[in-house]
Amino acid sequence: MAFGKNIRTWFEGAWHEGDIAVMRAADHGLWQGSSVFDGARLFDGVVPDLDAHCARTNRSAEALMITPTLAAEEIVEIAREGLRKYDKGAAVYVRPMYWAIAGSDLGVAPKPGETGFALCLEEVAMPDPGKSTTLTTTQFRRPVLADNVTDAKAGCLYPNNARMLVEAQRKGFGNALVQDAMGNVAESATANVWMVKDGEYFTPMPNGTFLAGLTRKRIMGLLREGGETVHEAVLTLDDFRNADEVFLTGNFAKVTPVAGFDDISYTPGKGTQRAREAYMDWAQGSPL
Repeated sequence: MAFGKNIRTWFEGAWHEGDIAVMRAADHGLWQGSSVFDGARLFDGVVPDLDAHCARTNRSAEALMITPTLAAEEIVEIAREGLRKYDKGAAVYVRPMYWAIAGSDLGVAPKPGETGFALCLEEVAMPDPGKSTTLTTTQFRRPVLADNVTDAKAGCLYPNNARMLVEAQRKGFGNALVQDAMGNVAESATANVWMVKDGEYFTPMPNGTFLAGLTRKRIMGLLREGGETVHEAVLTLDDFRNADEVFLTGNFAKVTPVAGFDDISYTPGKGTQRAREAYMDWAQGSPL
């Protein structure tokens, strides 16, 4: 099912118009779940951290024992070539993907060197920066590396995220505030999470249960460069209940204000605004 509109797909050395078929019924990635992807963004004529997203695609593949077939720099150039076909001002989601084609003798482990690759571009509008979301708890937890490939942006992880998100939405909230196996806050169901308390920023310390996102990393650096105090810390649900502001960061929306957590309301303020402005100002230096 298409995520956006005006889709273009790079597959087997060429660009194709539309949402074309790229995987076969016996491909390992289909029936054994050995697939990875990443997401970057074109908006306002800029492609911030495109190179970092493409590099992470290869790292994710290696974490799933899938052999990357393109250098990160090659993926960047393929993406740029396709993005130049869009109208000026278009907002486009950039998704490079790998999957294993064949399995080992027993069919479970991916066979080295037999890899599928595609890059899908979909026109998807940037969310309204003033539109906030709400959070609630979820019964589902983030796995640890001993249970799943938490060090990759892997397709097999997303059914668990979907359970979190659907549960939250059934309760009347926009997203879930997710705990790790120890009961500490890890992230939301779809993005990294931050809080502001007494003028300082806090975000969960990476502990191997979630991807410390590229947008998270970028904003952390920009805030620190701007003189803000940023803590990576072990955070609990009660820490978020007592926060002054809460927001999410991720590639899709960059910075999303949070207006409430269960029965607690927040007023998105200067902390959230500062994080968004710092990122957007920096992004202008990454033209297509």
